[in-house]
Parts: sequence; C-alpha cells; structure tokens
Amino acid sequence: MASSPRQRELIELARIIGAWGVRGWVKAEPLSEALAACKVWTIGGRDWPVEEAKEHSGTLLAKLRGIEDREQAAKLKGRPIAVERSALPEPAQGTYYFADLVGLEVVNTEGRVLGTVRGMFSNGAHDVAEVAGGRTRLLPWVPAVVKRVDLAARRIEVEWGADW
Repeated sequence: MASSPRQRELIELARIIGAWGVRGWVKAEPLSEALAACKVWTIGGRDWPVEEAKEHSGTLLAKLRGIEDREQAAKLKGRPIAVERSALPEPAQGTYYFADLVGLEVVNTEGRVLGTVRGMFSNGAHDVAEVAGGRTRLLPWVPAVVKRVDLAARRIEVEWGADW
C-alpha cells in the first residue's frame, strides 16, 4: 500500500512590499520575528531558499536563491510569504502567530458573539484584530481588550461591547 505524501502546513508570516537594491533582494513586511530565521520561504506556491536575511527599519530584507536582479524581485511585490509550521518555534506563553487567530470566534465578556477573526495587522502602536460578524469591527490586541485566547476551543474572549 502506497503512503500518501505528507500534507504541508504553511503559515503566512509576511508580505513582500517591494524590491530592494539592484541585486535581487526583496523587502518584506513581517508579521513575526520568526521569519528571519526561516531558511525556505513559500511564495506563490513555490519554495525559495533564503540565502541571506537581515532586519532593516522594521522590515526584513532577503536575498532569495534564483532572484538575481531588481526586476525579478519586483515581480514578487504584494505576494504573501509562508513557511512550514514545523520550521517555526513554538510561540511564547501568551503570544500567537496571526495565522492561528484567523477564523477564531470572538465573544465578549457578556457572552455575545461578535464574529470571527478575519485578519490581523499591526498599526504601528499595537496589533489589531479584524472581526467580521453582523458588521466589521477593529479590535485593539491589547490586554485591556483581549481577556482570553483558547486555541483548542477556537475562541477569543474580549472586553468589548456588542454595540461598539
């Protein structure tokens, strides 16, 4: 009996925001510091070995094997960067990868369902959860608002009024 190929679990950790320099480097907006340590990025369904990566003014610059000039790098602009889940360290207690939060139900402390997390982003001051339900809400991802995250139950409890 033939075994089936292992299903890859990819987690999105960044988006390419442009080319950098003239030698084929890309500039990425990371959602996690863990991306810098990953040796292979998946972009557009293709694996790209990372030859070198370094932080630069809140972004991550990387030289990908096979991308040799600015024009090739520019073609990747706007594409998400994913990595294999197994290549990532477990997040510290109380921290989460954005991808793990997407799809979780959001309930306020009064038990009212506000919706589900559609996306996460950083606004510079703090992270923000985009919650879609009867309407879209942007909830600041700060301790005063986020009271409990239960990944196993796929649920987040927040201090947020249903009419806010």
